[in-house]
Amino acid sequence: MKVAIPLGIGILLIYYSLSSATTQERAILWNNIKDAPPVYIAVSLMFGVLSHLSRAYRWQYLLQPMGYHPKLSNRFMAVMAAYLANLGIPRSGELLRGALLTTYEDVPFEKAFGTIISERIADFLMLLLVVSIAIVLQTDTLLSYLHEQNINPLYTVLFLAAGVLLIALGFKIIQRAKTGILAKLKDFMAGLVEGMKSILKMRNKWAFIGHTFFIWIMYILMFWVIKFTIPEISYASTGVILAAFVIGSFAISVTNGGIGVYPISIGALFIFFGFSKEGGEAFGWIVWGSQTLLVLVLGALSFLLLPILNRKK
Repeated sequence: MKVAIPLGIGILLIYYSLSSATTQERAILWNNIKDAPPVYIAVSLMFGVLSHLSRAYRWQYLLQPMGYHPKLSNRFMAVMAAYLANLGIPRSGELLRGALLTTYEDVPFEKAFGTIISERIADFLMLLLVVSIAIVLQTDTLLSYLHEQNINPLYTVLFLAAGVLLIALGFKIIQRAKTGILAKLKDFMAGLVEGMKSILKMRNKWAFIGHTFFIWIMYILMFWVIKFTIPEISYASTGVILAAFVIGSFAISVTNGGIGVYPISIGALFIFFGFSKEGGEAFGWIVWGSQTLLVLVLGALSFLLLPILNRKK
């Protein structure tokens, strides 16, 4: 149900969006996508690859304090395989990523997964920074749009804070257990905490921070450069593009990989700023389609090459 329901919602949204449009609107949407200059899409894909490489490289800074030095190639393929898994089952990629490093690099799963949680915390802080910049640049219009769409980012923050508190409470309960299943979980949790604490033990803190900023700059650039594929959207200001990026960041988690929701949300935001629905949705489809294709290709190749390049494992 966790897989089928979000996927079904995404497909229904695509159907509703296309069926509610007139024949002329569908033709304009298709022509915008079809006539998009490939060079800008290629540059966007390049920025996407650089962000994924930087993520794989940054991972080593969290693993080093625990004495693990996995190959960059294995780290990169684990990252791409995780992104591919998330397209099928949301949030399953983090588990798969840790499991792949355990399989091919002998890093205990709980420690690998702990470092991934630390990464997500750093990325969440970056998302908050981008949201803050977008709100400063487009305060009135962005807040009005969020209100009209019944989207309240504060709920997301509160939900995550509640999750952190529940996890902390769970840790306390498990630490006090002496027998039974909870006692068996204690060693696993100890490794998980060690992995999370690795961010505090890094010798290369500034390099980690630098890679974190680089990853998010690449995210924004791969999004921003696509505006030049749609003549109408090419005149959009940096504030509008950042606002669209923020909306897309929230929308992509609603369904599997943002299918259906992502381009429709992007289109709705551009309409709010005075652009046409066809131009806005075409922009969303090009961004979503190109990056999803990148994940499908690199993720599939990673699944194929991991066992081949690690035959001894």
